[in-house]
Amino acid sequence: MVIRIYFKKIFYTIIILIIISLTKSISVEANPPANVTSPFYYSFNSNGILYESGSESSSTSPYFWLNSGAKLIIQDGVGKTIQNELLSNDYWRLLYLNSNPTDTDNGYHPQNIFRLFTRSTWLNFQQTLYFKITKDELSPSPNRQGHNGLILLSRYLNSNNLYYVALRVDGYAVIKKKINGNYYTLTSRQVFPGTYNRLTNPNLLPKNTWLGLRSQIKNNADGTVTIKFYLDNGMTNNWTLLTQITDNNIGGPALRTGGSAGIRTDFMDVYLENYKLANI
Repeated sequence: MVIRIYFKKIFYTIIILIIISLTKSISVEANPPANVTSPFYYSFNSNGILYESGSESSSTSPYFWLNSGAKLIIQDGVGKTIQNELLSNDYWRLLYLNSNPTDTDNGYHPQNIFRLFTRSTWLNFQQTLYFKITKDELSPSPNRQGHNGLILLSRYLNSNNLYYVALRVDGYAVIKKKINGNYYTLTSRQVFPGTYNRLTNPNLLPKNTWLGLRSQIKNNADGTVTIKFYLDNGMTNNWTLLTQITDNNIGGPALRTGGSAGIRTDFMDVYLENYKLANI
């Protein structure tokens, strides 16, 4: 009986790997990156799906590279992560079951680790995006913690070197730098009241409300970098400065070269609207 179960598991694993291999072998024509100028506005008004790809150069969008999260669904002027769960036989469910079952609940929720980057490079610029949380995905993953949230990335050079501003599920607004794989909290303050608890109070951010996040990043003449983080609660176009910091080589050299901008969400289903980038 034990031997039969063992061989059954091997059989299903082989089937999953074959499906993934066959799907990866299908040729999808990639688009070269667009010649984006400032200001850049993306309204999510062209219905379709941008699928995750293994590299920026293989993205089928001239504007974005979906690095993680399986699908960016664009419908009726709104971008969406996957909503709810995938079907058990969905290609992406099977891929994530094999590659990262812990963070994606055995592949059913790839949106738990949604990562979207621009294919254009930005240096001194302002980034704005509205997020609407439709549902928490209360994964048993040990990586679902209070530091998860809604995030704008700046000067993304690679997964180990970047800046980001985050509105976190523990209610804090945070600016961080990642240098050589190590995170440094540059500044933080609590914005939404309450006490975070992973089990009983897992998200202090409001649901079904448009939350506008805006980051500004700029090099200074003295070699430092200033980052500012703003919030528009409710799509009122009234922006409140949440926190700001000047990075004077905190934890390592300030990142003074241009990089990709980007969007990250953790362990939740989210709508996206009105994405804007502009030089400052």
